[in-house]
Amino acid sequence: MAQPGKDAQEEREASKRVSALRALFPFFVPYRRYVILAGIALTITATVSLLLPVAARRVVDGFEATRVHLLDGYFLAAIGIALIFALGTGLRYYIVTRLGERVVADIRKAVFDRMVGMSPAYFERLMTGEVISRITTDTTLILSVIGSSVSWFLRNTLLFFGGLVMMFITSGKLTLMVLAIIPVVIVPILALGRRLRILSRDNQDWIAQSSGNAVEALQSLQTVQAYTHEAASKARFSDVTEKSYVSAKKRIAVRALLTIIIIFVVFTGILGVLWIGARDVRAEIMTPGELVQFVIYAGIMAGSVAALSEIWGELQRAAGATERLVELLGSEDSVQDPAEPLALPRPTRGAIAFDQVDFHYPSRPADAALNGASFEVAPGETVALVGPSGAGKSTVLQLLLRFYDPTSGTVRLDGIALPDMARDDFRKALALVPQDPIIFADTARENIRFGQPDATDAQVEAAARAAAAHDFIAALPEGYDSYVGERGVMLSGGQKQRIAIARAILRDAPVLLLDEATSALDAESERAVQDAVAAMSEGRTTLIVAHRLATVKQADRILVFEGGRIIAEGTHETLVAEGGLYARLARLQFTEGAVA
Repeated sequence: MAQPGKDAQEEREASKRVSALRALFPFFVPYRRYVILAGIALTITATVSLLLPVAARRVVDGFEATRVHLLDGYFLAAIGIALIFALGTGLRYYIVTRLGERVVADIRKAVFDRMVGMSPAYFERLMTGEVISRITTDTTLILSVIGSSVSWFLRNTLLFFGGLVMMFITSGKLTLMVLAIIPVVIVPILALGRRLRILSRDNQDWIAQSSGNAVEALQSLQTVQAYTHEAASKARFSDVTEKSYVSAKKRIAVRALLTIIIIFVVFTGILGVLWIGARDVRAEIMTPGELVQFVIYAGIMAGSVAALSEIWGELQRAAGATERLVELLGSEDSVQDPAEPLALPRPTRGAIAFDQVDFHYPSRPADAALNGASFEVAPGETVALVGPSGAGKSTVLQLLLRFYDPTSGTVRLDGIALPDMARDDFRKALALVPQDPIIFADTARENIRFGQPDATDAQVEAAARAAAAHDFIAALPEGYDSYVGERGVMLSGGQKQRIAIARAILRDAPVLLLDEATSALDAESERAVQDAVAAMSEGRTTLIVAHRLATVKQADRILVFEGGRIIAEGTHETLVAEGGLYARLARLQFTEGAVA
């Protein structure tokens, strides 16, 4: 797997602050009430924390007092303050953690909703495994920040400034000495913080690539094992994972260095201030209680600075994760619905027209998948598309479903150009049986019902019978309610294809698209499915893509593709009589007995 590109690296280096986190603000808007409550709880706990040193001073100086009841009162007050602090902290934790879970759930849904609507062209350059990594790993980072880091950042910011004010009130001289330390602390935060953010983004990129690599290999496990590719796959995954580890190691080293510098500088400064304060107590310039109060406030400031340095690193990582998620949310799809779409007429007739259509796949811009393709399909007509592999047959179906837009030319359904309609509107008039049928990790019944979610069990079973799938489904351990495994691993290729055909039959759409729909069937099942398709095609517009010519002999018309062009059309008999490509294909399959 290639290392993240130069452009992405330059983009990382150009981003110097955690301002990317501002992109999360819209997700908090619906939950303003929780944000306000969390802010109130945060302010209460920070205020109480700043009152504790005053109570400590009263207690220390109270030892010298002759009135015992005052000393008792100071202790009771300190306990009351501790109780308020505990309640405030618990309330803050509950609100902030709940808010974090809610917001991150919304982010995950927003990213998934965006990705599931993207056209296939988008995923030609982005692995689905990387998208999954962003939805899981990156949102987990953001959850950590929202659920703890942000509230801790705000709390320690309040403690820092509140402690600074109280230190001035306690001893201006010692406070000025402490302030002299701050620039020494700020410099490494600014210098190393930027570097930490760049490394964090780089680390997340490698994690995503590692996840994408793993998903790809595991989804193709049978092919990997069949070709004894385990060692190479392991080596490839190991290489990407090691690069992720090396990137993480650099990030950890920078963060550790930042922590060491800040803690050493801060605590060395505090010890120096404490030494001077102790001399002031001996000179009776301060009371012992005032010195204790000042030291506690100094400790609060030191702790808040150290915490801020830690939290800053977390915010840097979250900023990188947020950028990656925002990239997905802001992704521009090459296929867009119009602002004011036209409605596909109902009932839909199913008239299809391709007018001088040229098309190049985005990943292969130099190769024309279709070159000036023009044809019309009348409502209710069955048209077969044949030709060698890569001739452009399946591309016709891809464009008709508007997974892609033509480079030039127009595709129309019932006289309306596809880009003038909403995709989820006109796609309801189409039913697709793909060459590689997709089976979901669910029951056989729900896989068929995918074609019509509100279908009854009786309708599902009727569709299965029509697709010659009922018998093998009924023979499964739990019949139609049998779980078929991820990607249908418990089914044979032919069984998966028959379920996909049943799904299309159940959809009952006016336009039927069959892409090598019977390629994985045995002769008996193929004949049964051909009969079902023939019955289903009555009154429907049907496009059939096939290499096996036995499946297209009964088509009303056959279009012969070669090199992205339509080079011939007609019935089986007329095309055989004309000679040419179709006749050669027919001779190979029929004359030589490849297909009976």
